[in-house]
Amino acid sequence: MNIDGVAAIVTGGASGLGAGTALRLARLGAKVTIFDLNSSLGQAQAAELGGHFLPVDVTDEVAVHAAIAEAEARHGVARILVNCAGIATPGKVINRDGSPMPLADFSRIVTINLIGSFNVLSAFAARLHTAELVGEERGVIVNTASVAAYDGQIGQAGYAASKSGIVGMTLPIARELARYGIRVMAIAPGIFWTPMLAGLPREAQDSLGQQVPFPSRLGQPDEYAQLVESIITNPMLNGEVIRLDGAIRMAPK
Repeated sequence: MNIDGVAAIVTGGASGLGAGTALRLARLGAKVTIFDLNSSLGQAQAAELGGHFLPVDVTDEVAVHAAIAEAEARHGVARILVNCAGIATPGKVINRDGSPMPLADFSRIVTINLIGSFNVLSAFAARLHTAELVGEERGVIVNTASVAAYDGQIGQAGYAASKSGIVGMTLPIARELARYGIRVMAIAPGIFWTPMLAGLPREAQDSLGQQVPFPSRLGQPDEYAQLVESIITNPMLNGEVIRLDGAIRMAPK
């Protein structure tokens, strides 16, 4: 799919991987709408790339449908969806005092990361599947998984479960939406620079980066965005999860 002139939605586009993706897509000529809960960052990011910002809770079904309609009114039917919204709150199954992880904590991570992604993609696909074809396809969905889906660390039970769900639903949804010419892919990033990591001391950031075989550093948001671009423009990429991790395999902790 040619990105130039196409409407795109990026969830979690106010910062991190989402911001890098929104910026690259805009520079390639896409008409980008950012969905995020951080209004100050989201508005600033949208202004920088000449796009549009909407404050959206990805877990809210009504709000997501309304936001997709509003994005369409401004930019036309969105053909590209990149789901980057998510959280990585750590939590052990058994706390130091011997009590179990509160179920609400586990549920919150899965709800935002997995159910939120499904909520947006299902509404996006429902609107897109009746739109006119552009060449041989209608559009592309890219979800964000994580290497934690494969080698999650201690304290990542909720996060790994949510990202494993992203991995697990990629192929069945791609198979279902194939009849409509809508491709579905997922990216599983390794250790990337994010606002959360940016708050760590430089020594800690370097230490994390050195765990990556090559290149031995933190991944950059634009490197994630480069892969998004490749997925969008290569029609044979469908139904697969791509690890983007510098060959790292995470240790237990």
